Amino acid sequence: MRLVRPFLFSLAFLSSYVAAEETAKVKHNYQSDVARLRKIVINSLYSHQEIFLRELISNANDALEKLRLVSLTDKSVWDGSNPLNITIKAVKDEDGKGGRLIISDTGIGMSPEELTNNLGTLAKSGTSDFLAKAEGGDTTATGNLIGAFGLGFYSSFLVADRVEVASIPPRSEKNPQPVQHVFSSSADDSTFDVYPDPRGNTLGRGTEITLFLKPDASEYLEEATLSALVNKHSAFSSSFPIYLFERWTEEVPDESEVPVPTDTETTSAAEASSTPTSEDVDVDEAIVEDITKEEEKIIEPPAPKMINVTKEQWTRLNSQPPLWARDPKNITEDEYNLFYTSFFKDFDKPLAWQHFSGDASSGTAFKALLFFPSKLGEDFWQKPLEYRAKDIKLMVKRVFITSDLGDNSLPQWASWVKVVIDAEDLPLNVSRETLQSNRFMKQLRAMIIKRMIQLFTKIMEGDDEKKADKLQEVFGSVIKLGAVEDQRNREKLASLARFTTNQRNNTSFDKYLENRKKGQKQIFYLAEIGKKPEDLAQSIFIEKLHARGYEVFLLTEPLDEILIGHLREWKGIPFQDVAKAGLKFGDEDLDPEEEKEEKKELEEKFQPLVSYLKERIGDTVRDVVLSERLVKSPCAIVADAGGYTANVAKMMAAANAKGNRGGILHEYAMKAKVLEINPRSPLIEGLLRRVKDLPTDEDEKDLDAEEELKEVTSILIDGALVRSGFEVPDSNKFFTRVDRVLRRSLGVSETAEAKVEVRPAPPVEPELPTQEELVNDGKPGVILPDELKDKISLEMEEIDEDGNVVPQHDEL
Repeated sequence: MRLVRPFLFSLAFLSSYVAAEETAKVKHNYQSDVARLRKIVINSLYSHQEIFLRELISNANDALEKLRLVSLTDKSVWDGSNPLNITIKAVKDEDGKGGRLIISDTGIGMSPEELTNNLGTLAKSGTSDFLAKAEGGDTTATGNLIGAFGLGFYSSFLVADRVEVASIPPRSEKNPQPVQHVFSSSADDSTFDVYPDPRGNTLGRGTEITLFLKPDASEYLEEATLSALVNKHSAFSSSFPIYLFERWTEEVPDESEVPVPTDTETTSAAEASSTPTSEDVDVDEAIVEDITKEEEKIIEPPAPKMINVTKEQWTRLNSQPPLWARDPKNITEDEYNLFYTSFFKDFDKPLAWQHFSGDASSGTAFKALLFFPSKLGEDFWQKPLEYRAKDIKLMVKRVFITSDLGDNSLPQWASWVKVVIDAEDLPLNVSRETLQSNRFMKQLRAMIIKRMIQLFTKIMEGDDEKKADKLQEVFGSVIKLGAVEDQRNREKLASLARFTTNQRNNTSFDKYLENRKKGQKQIFYLAEIGKKPEDLAQSIFIEKLHARGYEVFLLTEPLDEILIGHLREWKGIPFQDVAKAGLKFGDEDLDPEEEKEEKKELEEKFQPLVSYLKERIGDTVRDVVLSERLVKSPCAIVADAGGYTANVAKMMAAANAKGNRGGILHEYAMKAKVLEINPRSPLIEGLLRRVKDLPTDEDEKDLDAEEELKEVTSILIDGALVRSGFEVPDSNKFFTRVDRVLRRSLGVSETAEAKVEVRPAPPVEPELPTQEELVNDGKPGVILPDELKDKISLEMEEIDEDGNVVPQHDEL
């Protein structure tokens, strides 16, 4: 009976307590449209389930901010002694299948009436009411109040089957003894309960939201997931501390374990007890013992027993203040580097940054931080069509909104930049995930690009040469791509582009014009993809330009010539491809009369050779002229005014690799070439003599001499094609001619053949090999030639889809 009475008493007490609690509960019906609205919230409004945490933290921040503002006029609400903060704690069920997520704040709290009105009616916001009253009254409406509490609260049901909100307002004159109440509702219920918290006043002040998570939302019980979500969405949204309860297990020594004495300690104790004293032993009869190596060995104590200990602590997640909101004068370089590393998860220091703020013409005030990374991602060049901007962080009042600017996204060339923009106010949709049509969004793209160009210019024109060189190394091609893509900013970006010339490195268009010669009416350039600038500087096309001291741009990147094609001119001076016909230096009118007379004499002198070459040239080139660009080289083939240079011809050939789709104009441009010969070259003078020595009478013709001259001419023309970067029409014929010339120069017979015995192939195999001949004992294997079978041994293992070795068992 002694065991039964307490049990009956407890049962009776419990029954009475449950009955009292049931009578204390007040059941309410949701406003008519709230139930429907919650379904919309759960199923349609939010595109990402994880948004719930951002909304609840935002609401908690509102409650804290409201308490702070009220305390400005009523110190009894909060005297500044108790901390204002937000806490997040995950509690897993013992079976590990589910759990609860608890988000608490020490803010203004809510009375039972406020719980009913704020959470049970459509988008009813205590914060909004408070702000409206404050704006109509004194000057206390200076808070950073983000959104409506009611609707944001409904996002809880994205992850929770049931939600309980415990809340208690601070003590005040109107409510000197507030009571903690609970709001309870399930996702599918059309009603909610409000009742006194049976736990009593556990909060002291504020609100505690407990989410009983759905089975598919168990990931939000992981501390790493919660920490990542806060860092992504809310790390800077609250000026109040946000703490996460963390629990982990460590292996430590078991201090309760009683140490066991070692063999050495036991032996020493025994020896000490049995050692005779000096009174018992005569000094002369002292025994001297040899100590062996075994006895010298020190026996280490056994390793302590280790046990697993669970540790826990509250970790602040938003310890770093929003850097962009601070005065740049008070921020160190290390702080910028630390913010960049932690915010953008890039462990290389940024190359440069710009901290700025302003008011857009649309009336939206903003603050921003723009960073240049120290290197570009591999996908930027390898997968340009798939690369998308992912590091544009748009925030509204320090709450992360999106990284997708939609139709206003940055162009391809600028998509790598890392930017944080915090706007004071933007029209968002009700879920705050989608930006509405707004002038600020259309201006945002232009503002970012403008700041990027300003930062480029600042570095390029600054005193830090190492940083400028690094900028060119990483972003040199990007600047050229921007000048090609961005017509609006083409001139600004082109002015930042740097090129190598035959006289110097890192030259801009403006610096080139500063070195322009008197009378020079063109900007000279030579392009060939893939060549080194120092090799391109030895090109036959710029022999005379280089000798006379003219500067020539050496373009080796694919974007270089494309950019020149888009610009066409710079500061009114056109570009001139020196690989094309019609090269003019600009001072031809200043030539002395003697030089003009000499040109006429050379044209008359070499007319026979020009006529002969025109007959022999065929369709390879369109014309043959005396050259004004060559100094040492005997000849060169240049593109005509409407033709393709060798560089362009290669690009066009690659573009039309699947078939010629260029049409008649393309065919003309491919063939529009001119052969220029150097009248001062000994080789050309020798060729002229041979042409003049050819007999004109039919009876005196030397067929062998004519054939040899034709062969030399063909080699000369094909060699000029190769040296000028073009392809020869028939490479086999070209090398056959070269082979004959080499044989004659070495005194080898032109008809001599290599003595090689070629063994014929075996007869035709009448049948295909059988499957048994291709495998070993019916199992997969490797076929080895006979000479390797005794030298190589192979072992094969079967693996599963995950790459794990499948154990083999003997069949019974």
